[in-house]
Amino acid sequence: MYRSLRDSLEDLKRQGHLVEVREEVDPHLVMAEVHRRVFEAGGPALWFRKVKGSPFSAASNVYGSKERVRFLFRHTLARVEELVRVKNDPAYLLSNWYRAPRVGWTALSALPRRMRRVTPVEYGQTTIDQLPQVVGWPNDGGAFITLPQVCTLPPRDKNIMHSNLGMYRIQLSGNAYQPNKEVGLHYQLHRGIGIHHQAYQAEGIPFPASVFVGGLPSFAFTAIMPLPEGLSEMTFAGMLAGRRYRYRWDGDHVISADADFCITGEILPGSLKPEGPFGDHLGYYSLEHPFPVMRVDKVYHRKDAVWHFTVVGRPPQEDSWFGYLIHEIVKPLASTEFPGLVSLNAVDAAGVHPLLLAVGKERYMPFRDRRPEEILTIANHLLGKGQTSLAKYLIIAAQDEDTDLNTDDIPRFLGHVLERVRWERDLHFQTQTTIDTLDYSGDHWNAGSKLVIAARGSRIRTLGDTVPGDFPVVERITKITVPLPGILCLETSGYQNAVAEKAWKDELIQFVSVRLADQFPLLVLVDDAAFCAKTLNNFLWVTFTRSNPAPDISGVDAFNEDKHWGCHGPLIIDARIKPHHAPVLEVDARTKNEADKLFTKGASLYGLG
Repeated sequence: MYRSLRDSLEDLKRQGHLVEVREEVDPHLVMAEVHRRVFEAGGPALWFRKVKGSPFSAASNVYGSKERVRFLFRHTLARVEELVRVKNDPAYLLSNWYRAPRVGWTALSALPRRMRRVTPVEYGQTTIDQLPQVVGWPNDGGAFITLPQVCTLPPRDKNIMHSNLGMYRIQLSGNAYQPNKEVGLHYQLHRGIGIHHQAYQAEGIPFPASVFVGGLPSFAFTAIMPLPEGLSEMTFAGMLAGRRYRYRWDGDHVISADADFCITGEILPGSLKPEGPFGDHLGYYSLEHPFPVMRVDKVYHRKDAVWHFTVVGRPPQEDSWFGYLIHEIVKPLASTEFPGLVSLNAVDAAGVHPLLLAVGKERYMPFRDRRPEEILTIANHLLGKGQTSLAKYLIIAAQDEDTDLNTDDIPRFLGHVLERVRWERDLHFQTQTTIDTLDYSGDHWNAGSKLVIAARGSRIRTLGDTVPGDFPVVERITKITVPLPGILCLETSGYQNAVAEKAWKDELIQFVSVRLADQFPLLVLVDDAAFCAKTLNNFLWVTFTRSNPAPDISGVDAFNEDKHWGCHGPLIIDARIKPHHAPVLEVDARTKNEADKLFTKGASLYGLG
């Protein structure tokens, strides 16, 4: 069992999962580019021994592969999965009674442990500007903590089991923040810290918060884990670490004893400052917006502190493996949380929240004609609970004929849906609603629309896989590709404005035959059709991050009936970049050149040779 982040890094190094980078590396853009190249090549974890401008070393890509994630938690993952299984199905212990002592011990031995003495993280104090100032993308507003663990409690509550430990972005520098005195705190919808913040605001008093960096490998993972209600993050961190979560009180602040760094401070009532931009995990910049400010009191660090960071951008990235591990652990809970649900996939390549795929059971009226019924109930449940409520596109299929259907095989799943979907019946929109904070496809911040596509029944069409020779010649369409059977990507000139594009799409619809849906039920308007057809990930990213269902969907032979919209011909999604969209993340030439110099010295140093 690991006792510190450094302990885990040394273990990874011994087993060939980590390389040390001993040249001095600039944390401003260059370190992030090195990380991205190594991750993309399937390389090892990185330990940057010399960080320009900081006395501390830094580590990244620690969770950068399935093998590495499972290696880090090899001693505890099976027991945690078993505990989750018992919560999901208590009867499991009746047939496996001999496992009861181990399951009970796993839970009891993981309760947080309060420390009375000075802890390792309190070895020394430093200032914000001495921390590695990691900047990931050229237009970022400053340096950020990308793996923070933010700990808060309700007012006047010191019961550690009531704490919330979440991963909320922290901006260390830039914008209007007072150097070394203030940092920005960015949190989004459906986050536990919001409940605590609201309680403090109601009383008009400063809101104590602690930000931890590093610590045991389970700590950062736990901060993003969607835990069942009533299960403390610190308890879960202890279970996954195989070691109790140790903490101490410093006035009104929680100190994580085994963290590498701990920043304490207060979120001031009514105080907001611009936070961002930040290159985020959808592959675009999260733009500048007003967010709470945290006034810094102290910055603690342990004797051998290592700054733990990651780099986010267009998926897949290192955080994709967080998603893999979460799925492995919570998979047994799905059928209890969402009765009738068989399979679920928040598609990482599409930025997670923009696209949710699901398979559900249909048991309502087995003697009637097959149409979506129970799967609509499941869809509404998914959109009404926790993180799945942030889904923008939810495509759900019934497990009728195809009992092997699941959401992991995305091409097969989409093919199954497109063979059966009836656009005149199976589209269910929600308008004027909330969407993910990082999704700029809507016309306002956090505002947009949602679409449920619910497909059930026998196959009604055979999907085409080559561009039809009789596709009409339409002005502005310059190229057509087939990214997947049944789908055409139509490359057209750039988006102008809503009025002009509506007029042009109305013309397009007049040219397209209703019968095209017999082979190609889905048409997607894109800026680069070849790019979308090159890989499945390209198609998913473009289609579902660059469209807002209500304004960007049209169809051939469309109709409105009793406030239900549908179409008899192909559905059309406009997935071109719009003027209000956030910029795409791109690496600048200077950063590429600086990274090239490091790799020229020897790619083998980074595990790539």
